[in-house]
Amino acid sequence: MSPADLNIILNGLDFPTSNRTLVDRSDNDDSGVYKITDDIAIVQTVDFITPVVDDPYVYGQIAAANSLSDIYAMGAKVNTVLNIVAYDSCHLTKEILHDILRGGMDKVKEAGGVVLGGHTIEDIEMKYGLSVTGTVHPNKILRNNTIKPGDKIILTKPLGMGVITTSIKADEAPQSAIDKAVFHMSYLNKSASEISVELGVNAMTDVTGFGLLGHLYEMINKNTSIELDFNSIPFISESFELAELGFFPGGSFRNERYFQPHINITNDTIPKYKLTLLYDAQTSGGLLISVPKDKADLLLNNLKLSGIEWAAIIGEVKDSKENNINIS
Repeated sequence: MSPADLNIILNGLDFPTSNRTLVDRSDNDDSGVYKITDDIAIVQTVDFITPVVDDPYVYGQIAAANSLSDIYAMGAKVNTVLNIVAYDSCHLTKEILHDILRGGMDKVKEAGGVVLGGHTIEDIEMKYGLSVTGTVHPNKILRNNTIKPGDKIILTKPLGMGVITTSIKADEAPQSAIDKAVFHMSYLNKSASEISVELGVNAMTDVTGFGLLGHLYEMINKNTSIELDFNSIPFISESFELAELGFFPGGSFRNERYFQPHINITNDTIPKYKLTLLYDAQTSGGLLISVPKDKADLLLNNLKLSGIEWAAIIGEVKDSKENNINIS
């Protein structure tokens, strides 16, 4: 669903709130945050997806990692989860659903959380995900739009998951692309978040349905623009050929139509299909981290030492009232 569609649906709705509400849907952030005590706030999110790969266990892992990511994007710790299942019992066996849930639970264990239960309905299309509750100190919440001029922008996973998962559905994805996409989509953003929190960063979000440029645009505030270096952005290499062949999910084109007015391209050597990859709707993408310039190299080094060797500095925040993303 595009941001424009969401605006229409939610326009005029009076969401209940209180003085303990620290972050809600009006903030366009990754999760809601509610203050419990002076030292504890709960962070809540929910997400579910249709199958993106054929293996049910792997699908469960990816769906869970995708749901957990919003907690990490807020700089929080995962505590409890509830399973959300829409199950096509006419075409899928109980053993398949068992494997999906097993994949999800293994990722929750890796996150250090617990599964309290869940809810299942019958549906014509399989869907699985999690409702997740995390915790964070009320004064240590990481927001998505608190970037500062001079910050460097770090991306912790390569792009390309959208075109790869679409090509999987068309039986056109090479095995090398599937293997790489599965690895990255099932990789938790836990370590990247913890390392960023420990070092101290200014803002953080994750790259999911709105694509790289959509989520980058959400990070911009009234005093900033972002300079993006296309050649520094990590991609799954096989995604270029699949993008050139047109295997984009529909959400990628909706992202392009909505966010394109805020994008300036100064590098005229970038092929159109590669630019569209910047709008590509991702599943369980990486974190976008806005870090003070003097900490950027140390953060990048720490991420790589932790095993996230594909992380990269992809841009810089500028002091600007234009509030655009400039791609060079």
